[in-house]
Amino acid sequence: MLLLIESAVLCGLFTALILPPLYKNPLSQLMNYPAAIRARVEVLPQYRDALLRVKTKKRAQKIAFVPIAALAFAAVAYFSGKRTFGAAFVHLFSLAFVVNLYDLLVLDILIFCRDKRLRIPGTEDMARKYRNPIHHIKAAIKGTAVSVILAAPAAGLAALMNRITELS
Repeated sequence: MLLLIESAVLCGLFTALILPPLYKNPLSQLMNYPAAIRARVEVLPQYRDALLRVKTKKRAQKIAFVPIAALAFAAVAYFSGKRTFGAAFVHLFSLAFVVNLYDLLVLDILIFCRDKRLRIPGTEDMARKYRNPIHHIKAAIKGTAVSVILAAPAAGLAALMNRITELS
């Protein structure tokens, strides 16, 4: 039951972080668009200045995300009572996998592939590329690998936090 509640909360948080900026400015998530759409946008003159800002911001977000997410996930595992490495890893990987699956099925396939408001001006003729779920399925597979990479250090931190608590 706890895993279900935590999954729902994380999916809600993930949605709140992704959808509002995407609807406000689809270009803000350009790096998550299919390659053909990115390639088209990169040659459109109206986006030349914005692209550098978007790419720089995306890199900075990725760099900041890893340690923050590892610490947050470690706290989630610890306070969920998953205090050994194995228990924390399984719990955290399960949470990340659920969010990844939610991202694929709900945000990507149900919303992104269908909502015309998320199409970048100048790429409207690429409807078939927007609707094709293959890009999103490949991203979900990569997301599963990232889930393992994120869950391992977070589980280690949760186990370390438990060990420190036991010694105190």
